[in-house]
This record gives sequence, C-alpha cells and structure tokens, in this order.
Amino acid sequence: MPELPEVETVARGLRLVLPGRRILGVRLGKTDFIDDPAALKRELPGKTIASVKRYGKFLVLALDRANGSAGELSLLIHLGMTGQLVTCVAEAPVRPHTHAFLLLDDGRELRYTDIRRFGKIRILTNGEHASALGKLGLDPLEATEAEFIGRMRGRRARVKALLLDQRVLRGIGNIYTDESLWRARVHPKRLGANLKDAELRRLYRAVRDVLNEAIRLRGSSVSDYVDADGQSGEFQLRHRVYQREGQKCSRCKAKIRRVVVAGRSSYFCPGCQRAPR
Repeated sequence: MPELPEVETVARGLRLVLPGRRILGVRLGKTDFIDDPAALKRELPGKTIASVKRYGKFLVLALDRANGSAGELSLLIHLGMTGQLVTCVAEAPVRPHTHAFLLLDDGRELRYTDIRRFGKIRILTNGEHASALGKLGLDPLEATEAEFIGRMRGRRARVKALLLDQRVLRGIGNIYTDESLWRARVHPKRLGANLKDAELRRLYRAVRDVLNEAIRLRGSSVSDYVDADGQSGEFQLRHRVYQREGQKCSRCKAKIRRVVVAGRSSYFCPGCQRAPR
C-alpha cells in the first residue's frame, strides 16, 4: 500500500501541474470504489483545482467554482493498495484498469488506475472534512519530538502497532515502520510503555529520517506504485529489513527474521533489535 512518502511524492508531482487547471469533463469506468459516482460527473466539470495536499495517506484536491470564487468542494483520493494517479496527454494510450479520467483545460487528463480497486474517491464538502479526516493522528513530519513521545509513552500496545495506528500517527505503514524500528534498534514487539526516553527520541529521529529519505528518492516501488509521471521510486533499494527475511543485516550480519505483530508481517534484525523479555 502506498504510504506517506509515496503519497507525498504523488502530491508534489501533481502540485506542479494541477493548480489553476479547470476540469472540463469526467469519464468513469468501474465505480465500485467511488462514493456517489454521479456526484463526480455532476460537480467536477467547470471546477478549477486550487491546490493539492496530502493528509496522511490521502490526497485532497481543493476545488474552486468556475467564476473563481472559493468553493466548498474537495476531491478526496486514497490510492488503496494498487492505485496510481498520473497526468498525461489525453491522446496517450489507456492502461488496463484505468477507471477515472478527468479532462483538463490544457489538453491533459488526470487518470486513476487501480487493479484491485481497494482505493477510494469521494467528493467532500467543507462540513465533511472533519468526519472524513478528523480522527487521524499527527503527521510524523509535522509532530515535535515532545508530541511524538507523548503519543507513544504510557501505551500498552506494541510499538509496531502504535506506529501503524492511523489515529496515533497518520501516514506510516508497514514498510516505513519496519525500516524506522531497525534504524532506532527497537524491536517491533516492545511495548510503548516500556520504551525509555532515549529510545523514544531515537525512534522519533529514525521515523523522520526514513520518511524524508524515502520522499527524496520518490518512494518505494515494491509492487504497483509509480509517481505522478508514471515513474518508479528508488527507496526500495535502501530497504534494510523489509521483505529481507533470511538475508544478512547490513549492520551486524545477523539474519533478518519475520514475526507477525498487529496482524502484519514485521521484519527485524535479532542482533540489532533485542526482543523484549
């Protein structure tokens, strides 16, 4: 599933080309992942894309009315597990499993492709933002060290589960949780309440470093992810534990192992990340 670095990379790419573009038309294929497809066809034509923002793993396209006045609509997009959002000329060949086409006033199209259709597209009014996004936690790239530690300290959940919980921190998923815990030398089964302050500070820095490095390398392409130009990311070449079971740790040469934590496969180094008693 695309996580914070992948979604941020897509948002930055779209931010270069979409703001100021007017939507001329909407064409849809399969719509089982779209809340109210008729609303997209009714509400989007004539609207101008004012901004592109990332909120956790969501993309939010703010829309203005045709006369330039501020509107009350946004387009909320979640890429699910295999979603791709790219811009291209309208005449470009259509890839299989492309289900949404937004024709823009510069002759390009914004296309949404999703093999498994676990993504989500929804029109939001201003009043619906809180209900759709308000329960998400802090953005790890915006949280201060004190805020991050406050979210972790005293919690009886496993630290892996805490990092994955979108109500605690929004945007981190399995890849970057495993990579951050490895950098911080923290075992995924440690309880948040048992982590020392020094370990929490180390984990805070590791999370930020991993996410920023992954954004700089345009994300991890381990499955279907591509950026807004259709290009693959490169951070998968820097993975130190994720999906490397049985391979040697680049730091201590112990063999990477896999356990299940919070229902998810978790990769760690038994030499660098000591298991709790």
